[in-house]
Amino acid sequence: MSDQRVAVVSGGSRGIGKAIAVALAARGFAVAVGFQGAASAAAQVVEEITASGGRAIPVQADVADEGAVAEMFDAAEKSFGGVDVVVNSAGRLALSPIADLDLDELDALHRTNIRGAFVMAREAARRVRDGGALVNLSTSVVGLQFPTYGAYAASKGAVEAMTLVLARELRGRDITVNAVAPGPTATELFLEGKDEAAIQRLAKQPPLERLGTPEDIAEVVSFLASPAGHWVNGQVVRANGGII
Repeated sequence: MSDQRVAVVSGGSRGIGKAIAVALAARGFAVAVGFQGAASAAAQVVEEITASGGRAIPVQADVADEGAVAEMFDAAEKSFGGVDVVVNSAGRLALSPIADLDLDELDALHRTNIRGAFVMAREAARRVRDGGALVNLSTSVVGLQFPTYGAYAASKGAVEAMTLVLARELRGRDITVNAVAPGPTATELFLEGKDEAAIQRLAKQPPLERLGTPEDIAEVVSFLASPAGHWVNGQVVRANGGII
C-alpha cells in the first residue's frame, strides 16, 4: 500500500479551493477534488494535477448532504487508501444589509457554510488518520465586520467556534484542526460586481497594499497540512496581509 498522504478538498473546482488542491498535489498529496455543480471545472483541476505528475480524482458532493460527503470520503479511501488531510473550502456568499436579507437566502447560506462545514468536520473526525489535519476556511470579515456581510460573517463565526471545539475533542489522536480566514482575495466570486475603484480601495487596505491571491491562501493551508505546521492547532489564522 502506498504511503502517500491523501487530501480531500471540498469546493476544489475554482477559486481558493482550486489553488489549495493544486498546491497540495504539488507537495505530494493525492487529492480528491470535491465539487457540487462545476463538473467540467473540477475535471480541469484534476487534469492540471495529473499533467504535472500528481494523482487526483473529481468527486461530486453537496457538503451539507451527509450521505454524499461519506461517499466522497469513500472515494478517496478507495482510490488512494485513506484520508490524512481535509480542507473545507466550499462556501456560499450573500451580501445584504441585515434589515433587507431574504431569509431563504440566509437559510441557503447557512446550509452550506455551517451545516456543510459541520458535516465535513464530522466525517473528518471519523476518518482522518492519526497525524492528519483538518483546515476550515473562515473569513477575516468576522473581525472586520464590513456592512452587508452580516449573514456571511455570522456563518463563518460559527465555523471558527466549531474549529476550536473540535481541536480539543480530538485530543490524543495527533490531529490538528485550524481555520484560515482570508481577507479580500482576487477570486472571480470576490471581483464579481465590483468596479475598479472599489477593487483598488480594498487593495489599499492591508499594509502590503494589494489583494490576496488564491495562491497566498493555498500556501497557508498547505503549511497547516504539512508536518512543518503540525504544532499549530486550534487556531484561526487571519491570512489578509495585515488588514487587521
